[in-house]
Amino acid sequence: MAVPYEERTCDCGALRAADVGKSVVLCGWVSVARDHGGMVFVDLRDRGGITQVKFNPDTDPKAHEVARSLRSEDVIAVRGEVAPRGPKNVNPKMPTGEIEVNVREIDVLGRAETPPFEIVDDLQTNEDTRLQYRYLDLRRAPMQRAIITRHRITKTIRDYFDRHGFLDIETPMLTKSTPEGARDYLVPSRLQHGRFFALPQSPQIFKQLLMISGFDRYMQIARCFRDEDLRADRQPEFTQIDVEMAFVQRENVMHHVEQCMADVMRTVVGVDIPLPIPRIAYDDAMRDYGIDRPDLRYDIKIRDVSAVAARTEFNIFREALAAGGCVRCIVVPKGGEMTRKETDGLTEEIKGIGAGGLPLVKVANEGGKTVLLTGIAKFFAGDAIIGDLLSACGAAVGDLILFAAGAADDVCKHLAWLRETVARRRNLIPANRYAWCWVVDFPLFGWDEETKSVFSMHHPFTSPKDEDLPLLQLGREELPSRDELLRVRAKAYDIVLNGTELGGGSIRIHRADVQSRVFSILGITPEQAKVKFGFLLQALSYGAPPHGGIALGLDRTAMLLSGASSIRDVLAFPKNARAVCPMTEAPSDVSDAQLRELGLSIIRQK
Repeated sequence: MAVPYEERTCDCGALRAADVGKSVVLCGWVSVARDHGGMVFVDLRDRGGITQVKFNPDTDPKAHEVARSLRSEDVIAVRGEVAPRGPKNVNPKMPTGEIEVNVREIDVLGRAETPPFEIVDDLQTNEDTRLQYRYLDLRRAPMQRAIITRHRITKTIRDYFDRHGFLDIETPMLTKSTPEGARDYLVPSRLQHGRFFALPQSPQIFKQLLMISGFDRYMQIARCFRDEDLRADRQPEFTQIDVEMAFVQRENVMHHVEQCMADVMRTVVGVDIPLPIPRIAYDDAMRDYGIDRPDLRYDIKIRDVSAVAARTEFNIFREALAAGGCVRCIVVPKGGEMTRKETDGLTEEIKGIGAGGLPLVKVANEGGKTVLLTGIAKFFAGDAIIGDLLSACGAAVGDLILFAAGAADDVCKHLAWLRETVARRRNLIPANRYAWCWVVDFPLFGWDEETKSVFSMHHPFTSPKDEDLPLLQLGREELPSRDELLRVRAKAYDIVLNGTELGGGSIRIHRADVQSRVFSILGITPEQAKVKFGFLLQALSYGAPPHGGIALGLDRTAMLLSGASSIRDVLAFPKNARAVCPMTEAPSDVSDAQLRELGLSIIRQK
């Protein structure tokens, strides 16, 4: 008689000692089958966990005979009674390790061929192989935990915003191409030959239109698409937590986001984070950490030692300062114990990101006197200059001081890389610590040295801070100077966790005159603005409330909270590093008939 699998009583991770004596129906995959000559033991697995089931030839010979034929990944249903394992057979590594199920009936629901890799937690195999057989990879416990973590994050977020009056509204997946930022994925129209939809890079314009429409609190778990080069934390299609609010300023949006993230942390990882989350001004973040997404889990800050460096005879320092640059450093706690091989290795690596080298000194004690050793120590001659250097950078005996000299942007880049690299390699990052921060007061514009023009640091709909609005010189025909524009700060904000930017947002421009002025500054003519954003500009002219919002990366959030090293490990069916799906072989060729329907032909690259 077939086991009624549709009457499964619980999952394979639910049973405990309190369930001894119960009759149960379990279903799942054979993880391991062990034939001991008499008894057959099977570790039965589903997404709830693993339960050991036992087949006894004396009491249930038919079930035992079937069990002897089982192979890994066969799908079975069993009916039996929960029994204690006994003190000597308890498996403390398994939540169900105190019990087993004595099987009376078994039904083999599906036989499995030998899989291309073992379904084990610590799988060591090529990632493309894992992606080709993703449905097998997803059977592994670490992958299932990551996907379940993602689900719990999503549910917690939806629940939070629902409680606070936000409406979950879908926006179009087929929209207009507006070539700003990354490349669009284009979708040809069958009914309008030669015309194309674009898959959305974000719902940005639509959520602004919803604010103008009177839906003053919107949220969406939004699917987005960008045709860009991939990294560990990027995919061609990704998911963002999209939020927009009307009649708000920056603090209103930030308040809801951090309250929501506090709910997520409490629910998913059992950690209460102190609120409000610290705010760091962009200029301060760049000065202290060299990067606008600082990792605050470890206390290494960049220090400016230009004044001390100017008193040395070290040509690299003097040339950098003469050119209007700076000299800054980081201090590696107890870094004096690093070997020459380690510091030489860092020097070669930092040259790979554009630095000329890596000046350094070690702080030591010789005969009760603090001295500098190795590297450029000879250029700091005398107790006074050594004392001033140590005072300026906060170094102590046993520490290592690493310097960078040059233009401020380059120095920030090099020291930010050094700070992160050294902290990781020397195990200076505390385990299981979550360090959150907001970065605020970004510049509204950046400067492109190649084109000699400004660009939008966030996006062209970001509002300038009220106190900086005069710098735009509204109502004047001529444009502000470069220096004036680079002083304009944005009502923009990024939320950062452990050195990873989880999302960014801003208060939007709601005045048509300000929006037109920003377009003009960015080199977007009225004609171009009408073609690209005409409907938005028209909507702004019909009475737009002040509004703002944020987009948070759901994939990155799930990656950090599940402990994964790549967002591919928190996506059910991701693309690989070449933006290809090894399982479905997408993207793929299409037939000539399909192309003719769309009015397209393929030009083959030579």
